[in-house]
Amino acid sequence: MSENVNLPAKPFSFQCDKRTTALVVIDMQNDFCSPGGFGELLGNDISQTRAIIPKLQQVLAACRQHGVLVVHTREGHQPDLSDCPPTKLRRSQLQGAGIGDTGPMGRILVRGERGHEIVSELAPAEGELVIDKSGKGAFYRTELDALLQARGIASLVLTGVTTHVCVHTTLREANDRGYECLVLEDGTAAFDPADQEAAIRMVHQQGGIFGWVGWADDWIVALESK
Repeated sequence: MSENVNLPAKPFSFQCDKRTTALVVIDMQNDFCSPGGFGELLGNDISQTRAIIPKLQQVLAACRQHGVLVVHTREGHQPDLSDCPPTKLRRSQLQGAGIGDTGPMGRILVRGERGHEIVSELAPAEGELVIDKSGKGAFYRTELDALLQARGIASLVLTGVTTHVCVHTTLREANDRGYECLVLEDGTAAFDPADQEAAIRMVHQQGGIFGWVGWADDWIVALESK
């Protein structure tokens, strides 16, 4: 039976081999998706990031059922903040939620704290890759590229938050490394719908300058047709 997946997308249909494809769930953490987290403390409306959780549950279930590699990422810093650039730390402090400060879920954006954990609805299954990153991109100072290459991965399905920041940075890093990328529009979110709209358009404009944009249900249907 063919392992090729084909689904409608923008700017044209997306094709991949599910055996060489990975689902990447970016930063669906309490700090960005739960009350009292970093995102909300900065004054953002987290209803946008929480709204995609049910759809991501469906995407995760389908990928697990059909043997698609699943990768989760988490943004956060060492407890001593040695991996946090002073510029990033200063900007967070100016916005009123300093990285490393104590918040409702422990120290903000620090590894090992409750805020750093992935939301319970999307908790990684045993054996799934979890990439801890200090930057916005999942390839920056991480082992992600080596892990994907070792598994023969050629295509990525990108989901998570926020679309214009960590998703887009990872997308651009992946694009430069030669991965074919599909961004699921209803599997990604930004705090501001205007940022979401702009970020999604940037992916597929100019004939797919960074990749493709599709919808979760189409991805699931394509997987289940195999």
